[in-house]
Amino acid sequence: MSRPLHRGVSGIRVPDSIHDDTRDSQSKDKSEKDDFDKRGSSDHTPLALRSPLKLLFSDKENGFTSDPLIVGTPRSCFKLLLFSLKFSLVFIVVLALVGSFWWTLNLSASSRVRVYHGYRRLQEKLVSDLLDIGEISRGVSRWKELESCSPEFENFVPCFNVSDDNGFERKCEYEQRQNCLVLPPMNYKVPLRWPTGKDVIWVANVKITAQEVLSSGSLTKRMMMLDEEQISFRSASHMFDGVEDYSHQIAEMIGLRNESSFIQAGIRTVLDIGCGYGSFGAHLLDSQLLTLCIANYEPSGSQVQLTLERGLPAMIASFTSKQLPCPSLSFDMLHCARCGIDWDQKDGNLLIEADRLLRPGGYFVWTSPLTNARNKENQKRWNFVHDFTENLCWDMLSQQDETVVWKKASKKSCYASRKRGSRPLCGRGLDVESPYYRELQNCIGGMQSSRWISIEKRGKWPSRANLNKNELAIHGLLPDEIAEDSDSWKAAVQNYWSLLSPLIFSDHPKRPGDEDPSPPYNMFRNVLDMNANFGGFNSALLQARKSVWVMNVVSISGPNYLPLIHDRGFIGILHDWCEPFPTYPRTYDLVHAAGLLSLEFSQPRRCTMLDLFIEIDRLLRPEGWFIIRDTVPLVESARALTTQLKWEARVIEIESNSEEKLLICQKPFFKRHAS
Repeated sequence: MSRPLHRGVSGIRVPDSIHDDTRDSQSKDKSEKDDFDKRGSSDHTPLALRSPLKLLFSDKENGFTSDPLIVGTPRSCFKLLLFSLKFSLVFIVVLALVGSFWWTLNLSASSRVRVYHGYRRLQEKLVSDLLDIGEISRGVSRWKELESCSPEFENFVPCFNVSDDNGFERKCEYEQRQNCLVLPPMNYKVPLRWPTGKDVIWVANVKITAQEVLSSGSLTKRMMMLDEEQISFRSASHMFDGVEDYSHQIAEMIGLRNESSFIQAGIRTVLDIGCGYGSFGAHLLDSQLLTLCIANYEPSGSQVQLTLERGLPAMIASFTSKQLPCPSLSFDMLHCARCGIDWDQKDGNLLIEADRLLRPGGYFVWTSPLTNARNKENQKRWNFVHDFTENLCWDMLSQQDETVVWKKASKKSCYASRKRGSRPLCGRGLDVESPYYRELQNCIGGMQSSRWISIEKRGKWPSRANLNKNELAIHGLLPDEIAEDSDSWKAAVQNYWSLLSPLIFSDHPKRPGDEDPSPPYNMFRNVLDMNANFGGFNSALLQARKSVWVMNVVSISGPNYLPLIHDRGFIGILHDWCEPFPTYPRTYDLVHAAGLLSLEFSQPRRCTMLDLFIEIDRLLRPEGWFIIRDTVPLVESARALTTQLKWEARVIEIESNSEEKLLICQKPFFKRHAS
């Protein structure tokens, strides 16, 4: 019976240990062979039962060579498998590196565009996540409600509470943030609705004493009657008729029949400096004129606070040292009736600021005893004002009693024909169209503006709200852009009005239905638009015949369309929302912020969203409303903060926009208890 033959695998080195084992095995096989020969053929053990070593290694005498790595053995299969795995692993690593390198080199422009489109959403999500992380890191304090401020903060105005030699000037750099909620005075009452609230206000709502009412000396201040709970501006005496007569007198001095003709003369917006308590502006409303009252900060008996309480436009501002945060060429008329401004001071720079704000062809009205000066000192001061206004190319139209009316030049040619040594015109570097509390300038501004259009050539109100193609081109806009913006805000106002009801805060929120009374047209009066853009929200409210006035605010963080807003016949200012707004607490019935959070918090800021909301709470009247329209992550972050402010809040889906949501909030009326 022959043994199976196992060929050796040539070219493979066999370890010495294996050779030693083989030699031992061969010696053993040879001994067994000799024994077998001695026994002869008597041993008939089957081949299959013999030792495996005898089968694996061949006999030297038969000429066969032993080899431990013979194909088909378990040891060889294992080593081949191990080699294959190592090779596969190396191949995969090399393939991955080559693929990564190829992807980097072949990043196409289209892929970059896709990455860019997703960048803003990722950025917004990152901001939201960071806000959440910041809040979570505070632990339990994230949901802790803010404490109420002490009573001395009832009428607190940040940035204006530091007095120096110039009075209460605006100094935000010294301001310490108050992380508390300002409560109303103890006997505060929700203001009466418009138009009743224009003539009657609650005494407890403002900080004024009976003595301040009785001793007030300006034309508009004297027209008040005080009883136990109310201040009435509907005096039965002839003093009230004094405003009408005064307005009629100004119209005649301009050359008009009466004040109802102001609109036809191109007058729409009026800046009333040192406005008393707003009676002049209240009277002009009947003629569709929009008057913004400005006055210095006053700790008590504030002109601005009482004017706002009446539902009339007003803000804290002063001519004494800084330029107003309004664009050049913004108002059709400036009015100063015993306003407390010494126009002959500051070497005429106060008059230069007035000129900057006044549109070409606009009117400056000044009522002061100085115009009828008798003593030499006052005559000298009056002569300075008279000569300086001539240097500004103002034409004195008329003077009656203590009132003087000037008209600003409609054409630039006047400035080239002035006397040598006259005040220079500002160059492009100094002629900033929308300054933000910049120091007063000693050069004539507005001359570099492409908006130098006389009021006679501008559209008459209300058509002025819809600028023509050429006027829009000055602002870099097309008619289609304004039309699209207008249509969007018309729909938004209709949607808002259906939501502003306590019903949306119930367990089963809903819009008012047929069985529910609709919000009245005069639900609001004072409205603040924190990110006004083109002024579309203001325009839509007026078109919907809502009895409101809107303070349009353009943030210094975004594009500046404030000149456009003023050219449309609206009013507004430039503002940094990391700083307090220049007004008293409990000013606005509705605060609106569309896209503001994305604008302000898409990049690191020196203030937080909570800081902003605390300021909004200060501005809102009790039971006032706050509407946020923004991206979903930011709205959700804002919703979380409303708990700390004790606001009622509800997130609302926008059917036509899946990337944005509404947050509707209402400030509760918390009454201060007697201590």
